[in-house]
Amino acid sequence: MVKRKPKSSTMGDNIKTIFYAGLIAILIRTFLFEPFFIPSGSMVPTLLVGDYVFVAKYAYGYTHFSFPFSPPLFSGRIPGLMPRRGDVVVFRLPRDTTVDYVKRVIGLPGDTIQVTDGQLYINGQEVTRDPDGNYTDDSDGTAVESARFLESLPGGKTHVILKQTDQGFMNNTPVYTVPPGDLFMMGDNRDDSLDSRVLDDVGYVPIENALGPATIIFFSIDLQYPWWEVWEWPFEIRWNRMLRRVS
Repeated sequence: MVKRKPKSSTMGDNIKTIFYAGLIAILIRTFLFEPFFIPSGSMVPTLLVGDYVFVAKYAYGYTHFSFPFSPPLFSGRIPGLMPRRGDVVVFRLPRDTTVDYVKRVIGLPGDTIQVTDGQLYINGQEVTRDPDGNYTDDSDGTAVESARFLESLPGGKTHVILKQTDQGFMNNTPVYTVPPGDLFMMGDNRDDSLDSRVLDDVGYVPIENALGPATIIFFSIDLQYPWWEVWEWPFEIRWNRMLRRVS
């Protein structure tokens, strides 16, 4: 004969289960991996609008931004690990730390960065880029044709960038000298990215603001249909992007 638990006991067990499950989720999100949604096309083609990525919170150590609600418990990183040039990093926007951005690390502390006629220079040296065909970006609902290049950063990291033009301020910048403790970030979609080239908007990013590198795309959906057409959602999943590593 099985003796039933009193209803009050069962309810208490359920509450404890929910509490421990929530605590484990918070610990994983704080110390291991946190999911982020990609809302803009600044990192196309590496990241598309509608991608969901996991960020490795442990990769560079922890700051107060690593914790829910960013309590000002301490300053700096524990331990103080340095992002690598070429990493795709989610960070808190310096002028508004409630906003998350994702860009690629181009400049490290002490580096000089300049773009001239669309060509990137790091520490006075031209960064090699090789033509790699064309790319059509329709992340904003309108098809935009861009030239595709393979850019090779100092240190051996090679990644894809898009270029539409070599004209305008973003393609002809002053020389930036990255301050100690800061990073210089740029989007892979070079002519459609608000990044460190605009000092009064994004500017230099304190290393403390880096939440971690984007490591894997765990889900992706094409968002170009009306969001309320829920019956279309299953057909808009980008299955070919599932579990793709971010590089």
